[in-house]
Amino acid sequence: MKLDFGLPTPLEYFETLVRRDEPRLLLEAAISLGQDVDPQLDVQGALYQFERMLKLLRDCVPWGSDGAQRLTILNQFFYVDLGYGGNHNDFFHPDNSYLHRVMDTRRGIPISLGVLWLELAHGIGLHAQGVSFPGHFLVKVQLPQGLVVQDPLTGRGLSAVALSERLEPYQEAWGLEGEELPPMGMFLQPASHRDILERMLRNLKAIHRQQSDDAMALAVINRLITLTPSNWSEYRDRGLVRMEHGERRDAIQDLQTYARHAESAQDLDMIEEQLAQLRAGL
Repeated sequence: MKLDFGLPTPLEYFETLVRRDEPRLLLEAAISLGQDVDPQLDVQGALYQFERMLKLLRDCVPWGSDGAQRLTILNQFFYVDLGYGGNHNDFFHPDNSYLHRVMDTRRGIPISLGVLWLELAHGIGLHAQGVSFPGHFLVKVQLPQGLVVQDPLTGRGLSAVALSERLEPYQEAWGLEGEELPPMGMFLQPASHRDILERMLRNLKAIHRQQSDDAMALAVINRLITLTPSNWSEYRDRGLVRMEHGERRDAIQDLQTYARHAESAQDLDMIEEQLAQLRAGL
C-alpha cells in the first residue's frame, strides 16, 4: 500500500479546522485564510506571534484585578500601546482582512481587529463575544456591572442610543421606516466562530470581486463552500466565475447544483439559460 505523506493543501487544512459543528480554533482558522494570498504563510509562526502579544498583555494585568480593570488594560494595550486601529486610508484593501498582515501593519477592519481583540480578551479571562451587528462587526464583554459593547476599530464603548443610531440606515431596507425597531437584544446576539469566519470570507469575496481578481475570489468561494456547504448561492457564484474562465464542465456542475437546490430562486431562469449555453459549447 502506497502512503501519501504530502502536506495538505490550504483548503484541506482549513477543512480540518472547521469540520466540527462549531469550530473551536477561531484564530488558527482565521489566520489560515491568508494562505490564499501568501502560499508560504507559516500559520504556526503567526500563532506564535500572537502568543507573544498575549504574554505581553498578561504581564500588564495585576494579580486580583477584576473584569472592568482587565478590560481597561486590554484596551490600553491593544489600541494605545500597540497602536491597532482601522486602516482609514485604504479601508477596502484585502490586507485588512488577512490576520497575519493585520498583525504586521496593526491596521485592519472591524472584524479582523475584533478577532484579535477577542482572542486577547479570552486570554486574560474576560467573557467576550463577537456580535454580527448590521454593517459593522462589534464586540461585547459581560461584566458584573453589566454589558459593555465596543467598536473594535477604536475600543470605544457604545451606548444604547449610539447603537440605535447605527441601525437607522437599515430601517428602510428592512421595511421598518417609521416603525420601532425590534429589541436591541436581537441585534446583540453572540456570533459563533462559524458566523465570524463566514463574515470574514464574505468581506474578502466582495473585495476581490470588486477588484476583478477572480482567482482570489474563487479561492475565497471554495472556503465558503467548505465552511457552509448547504449555502447554494455560493455554488452559483463559483459556477459563474468558472464559466467566465472557460471551465465549462466545472461551471455546469456548480450551476446544476444551484438549480437543483434553489428551486424558487428568482434568478433560476437566467441560470438555466447559462447552463444551456454551456452544454451547447461542450
